[in-house]
Amino acid sequence: MKAMLVNGEQQLVWSDVAEPVLADDSIIIDIHAAALNRADILQRKGSYPSPKGWPEWMGLEVAGTVLEMGKKAAELSRFKIGDAVCALLGGGGYAEKVAVPYNMVMPIPKGLSMAEASSLPEAYATSYLNLFYEGHLKAGQTIYIAAGASGLASVAIPMAKAFGAKVVTSVLSAEIKKNIAHLGADIVVDTSAESLEEVFRELFEKGEPVNCAMDCLCGDDLGKCMQYMAEGGYWVVISTLAGIQTNVLLRPLLTRGMHLVGSMLRKRSVEEKAALLAELVEKVWPKLESKEIVPTVYKVLPMSKAMEAHSILERGENVGKVVLTLK
Repeated sequence: MKAMLVNGEQQLVWSDVAEPVLADDSIIIDIHAAALNRADILQRKGSYPSPKGWPEWMGLEVAGTVLEMGKKAAELSRFKIGDAVCALLGGGGYAEKVAVPYNMVMPIPKGLSMAEASSLPEAYATSYLNLFYEGHLKAGQTIYIAAGASGLASVAIPMAKAFGAKVVTSVLSAEIKKNIAHLGADIVVDTSAESLEEVFRELFEKGEPVNCAMDCLCGDDLGKCMQYMAEGGYWVVISTLAGIQTNVLLRPLLTRGMHLVGSMLRKRSVEEKAALLAELVEKVWPKLESKEIVPTVYKVLPMSKAMEAHSILERGENVGKVVLTLK
């Protein structure tokens, strides 16, 4: 079969690779679409290799059809040959086929295309994990979701709203603020003209402080803003795109019992991920089918244009997910 490998110049090349091996507990998926994540950029540049046991090529989420099933997978899963599915991977999505443990495979919500479905597993699992497991978000609370134009925020903002939260997000310009209006955030902070710290402070003084933060940026703003969080608040660090250092005032953290949490979906066990995906299907898939949550796909490109797709993410021009298709 073919897969997208990285050459010595960090370019993606459609290459011959070995067929996936069908294990007793796995499903082989005929891939129709694979969605991009920022981790793919890091992997192409050599700093974020696939975990042990997964293919060396990148790709964390796919949609396609069930091609083959191991005996245990056939007995324990809901799927059969030919079913339309999406799956969370440790790697291997930029290819024609992939072998996946059966409990990492999910049905496609009714009414969604393959391109839309491919954008669900990694982004929706990451959002749900950090909003509700790590951030302890509840209906009526306020959450800050950094980088409102990112593919992850395009998922997390509508998800938080669908579960009854008030959402604060940040963007880099007035134009981007306009472009993400459809996501429904309650407060969008244009950091080219406004201070995120000041917004946090104003909310705190009004008695409407932020209860939870899902932060892929960090840097100086983490330390400046965390002091204005609610009693018992959770600041969840999921990446450090704006800097790996900050200055956190410890007195507010101590006196208001706040929590600074680091979180990576990739480090979770298969069992933890399986439980998370099962909860997604139970609680989030119905909201996708009812259109209460609508996936935001910025651009769909053929797999042959994978480098162009990577460039879109590197330039930061996408609002929502970028997807590569094979069929």
